[in-house]
Formats: sequence, structure tokens, C-alpha cells
Amino acid sequence: MSAEQRLADRRERLMSAAYTLYASLGFAATTIERLCAEARISNRAFYECFGSREELLQAVHSRCMEESLAVVSQALQEASDEGIDQQIRAGIEAYMAFATSDRRRARILHLEVRRSGHVLTNARQRGVEAFAQLIEDTMKDTAPSPRINPHLLALALIGAIQELLIEWVVNDPPPPVEQLAEVAVHIFHRAYLPAGDPA
Repeated sequence: MSAEQRLADRRERLMSAAYTLYASLGFAATTIERLCAEARISNRAFYECFGSREELLQAVHSRCMEESLAVVSQALQEASDEGIDQQIRAGIEAYMAFATSDRRRARILHLEVRRSGHVLTNARQRGVEAFAQLIEDTMKDTAPSPRINPHLLALALIGAIQELLIEWVVNDPPPPVEQLAEVAVHIFHRAYLPAGDPA
């Protein structure tokens, strides 16, 4: 491999190691030495890829967020001709399924993002804003009330989904994902379709 390919390979191995260790041991308990042992690289090679454990965590979190946004955006697009109530369901079910399809992803996005302190504060905020904008764009023609700020409503709904997924992460056995999705759909319907359940 070329020097660039070796660097890319080491970076991916570190990303994979962090994905596992940050989600199992937690960010605070995961040392650079442990990451390097898991990735089978030297400590020196670590610093050729990332400046710190914090930078590596930010890279892992950003990848999880980008993948999640892509999955939800695709689901919303595919349901765009089926009515707003079906778009709500499609988007929520897509996110819930993707987040829980790999427990490591769910832990990083909804548990370690809080436990890591200030490390992911800005990254988390960017992710929340991106999802809030996606909700606002999707629901722009469905205003529950002129008194309700649409951005604040989107943020509140994101918070509800986050709490549902934390419940899934920290419990053994976890509540069924289908139940989480139904609760989230119910909340969204009540927020945007207050006249009653969609047909």
C-alpha cells in the first residue's frame, strides 16, 4: 500500500476500535494504549491519524450522525407521495431501526454523547440542529398552531426520541423497538396532527 493507503487503513482501524471501546468501556475509561491495542497499531501511529482521543470520538460521532441523517432523509423521500402521516412514521421507524441495529451506534449517539462531557457538545448540537431542520422542512406545511415556534417544537420532539433510545440502551432486556417507534409516532402525530389520529 502507498503511504496514503496505510494512513487511511490505520485511521479506519482506529475508528472501528473506538466504535467498539467507546460504546463498551465508555470514553472516559478508554485509553490511547487500549485503542491502539484493539486496532493493532503503535501509539506513534495513533498520532499520525488523530490528535487525541477526543478528536477520534468526534470523528466516530460525526460518522454516526451523517449515516443516520442519510437513512432518515431517504426514508422521508421514499414516503413523500404517501401523505405527511406516513412520512412521520417512515422517518421515525427508519431512525429507530438504524440506531438500534448496532447497539454500539445507539450507545455512542445517545449515551456516550452525554457522558463525554464537553467533548461532543458542539458536535451534538450540530447533529440536533440538522435533524431539527429536517423535521421543519418536512413539516413546513403542517403548522399545529401559529403560537408554536416550529424550531422549538422540532427540538422538543428530538428530545423525546433521544430519551426513548436511552431507555433502550440502558435496560436489559430493552423495550421492543416497535414500541419505541409507536410512542414516537404518537407524539409526532399529536404535535402536528392534533385533530386526531391519521386515517
